[in-house]
Amino acid sequence: MKRTAVLNVVGLTKSLIGEHTPRIRAFAEQKILSAFKPAFPAVTTTAQSTYLTGKAPTEHGAVANGWYDREAAEVKFWKQSNHIVKGDKIWDRLKRDNPAFTCAKMFWWYNMYSTADYSATPRPLYMSDGKKVFDIHTHPMEMREQLKGDLGEFPFPEFWGPRAGIGSSKWIAESARWIEEQQSPTLNLVYLPHLDYCLQKDGPDAETIPSELAAIDEVVGDLLGFFAARGVEVIILSEYGISAVDQVVHLNREFRQKGWISVKDELGTETLDCGTCKAFAVADHQVAHIYINDLSIISEVRECLLSLDGVDEVREGADWSGVGQERAGDLIAVAKPNAWFSYYYWEDDAKAPEYARCIDIHRKPGYDPAELFIDPEIKLPLLKVANFLIRKKLGFRVKMDVIPLDATLVKGSHGRDNVPEGEQPIFIGTQKITDATQVSEAITETIRGKV
Repeated sequence: MKRTAVLNVVGLTKSLIGEHTPRIRAFAEQKILSAFKPAFPAVTTTAQSTYLTGKAPTEHGAVANGWYDREAAEVKFWKQSNHIVKGDKIWDRLKRDNPAFTCAKMFWWYNMYSTADYSATPRPLYMSDGKKVFDIHTHPMEMREQLKGDLGEFPFPEFWGPRAGIGSSKWIAESARWIEEQQSPTLNLVYLPHLDYCLQKDGPDAETIPSELAAIDEVVGDLLGFFAARGVEVIILSEYGISAVDQVVHLNREFRQKGWISVKDELGTETLDCGTCKAFAVADHQVAHIYINDLSIISEVRECLLSLDGVDEVREGADWSGVGQERAGDLIAVAKPNAWFSYYYWEDDAKAPEYARCIDIHRKPGYDPAELFIDPEIKLPLLKVANFLIRKKLGFRVKMDVIPLDATLVKGSHGRDNVPEGEQPIFIGTQKITDATQVSEAITETIRGKV
């Protein structure tokens, strides 16, 4: 078997490879570069699950980064158990072929409790007093302290939030080197998320992007040299491209005007009561799953969606099958290329739930890219953040309520599957591929030495 490393450079597209990415460009010139139609929706967990199973979301069931659990009557976002993804994974198939095969899964999603031999993933500690302590989860468990002992603490604030940046990708790259030196896995899956942050925050045409491209090119280039020196084949891929956006559509606010949304008053703030809503949207970038508890209004909901400026099309959940159909919305809204969907359902910011102004990826009933920003309305924001950190260090229970409620700050998004070639995900390896479901087999053939 040919030992292989797969570098998942999130947000990288053909249109971004050029003068600012000389080391990635040189690598691509020696290989075959394919741009291909992304998984639908073109979001992190769906794309990665498709790559690792070779199956469509209808079969593996990761229909978005989060969805409504009809049985629990709860929206669940950014869960981490690998049991969520149905079907054989690439490492399961290769291990059956050769019991000596090993796989390291370094920060790819749905990382916990998988059958991969080694894994590491962000996992805060949630204390009984409400305090959150940054940490990671690893398999084997003892690897956690070994990894942190050698590399230092994982820079969680640079992985997500207003400070998200190159630091987290550098740390993950170092962890990929570490596991290679310690265990030499047959397959090393490496997640490098840096471009995802700046492209969503500033947009793909921002003047800041060239320097951000140069930063990730340095990280990737160093890994290319490291793995080449150890005789490891490298594949570079991405999950999706980022489209420039200038319009946000608040689907749940539209539904509320129709009387379909139910909210609960909690100490003067409003929380979404999904179980009693007639219809509601679980927004995830440019795609939203629409769950309808009162199916007598499904035609009316469809007509409402199609009438909204910013909605490009509405797909039928009934067209899906298997576990994908169980989890998908009854309708699936797709935004126009320049638009994206918020999760917002409140009409008065004074009644927004507490989590709205915080980084709180698990409680929000939808994805919130505004978490990449500090509210521009806050005077002396750095002083507020410093005060938060000091009080937290002293053991006080505090909340970092610095996230804006202005969704128009967001300048980049993704999720659509029908995008121009320059915004499609890429695969750089020894084979040409045309579809997301082909990635698994391409990686497998590389490891088997068939290409």
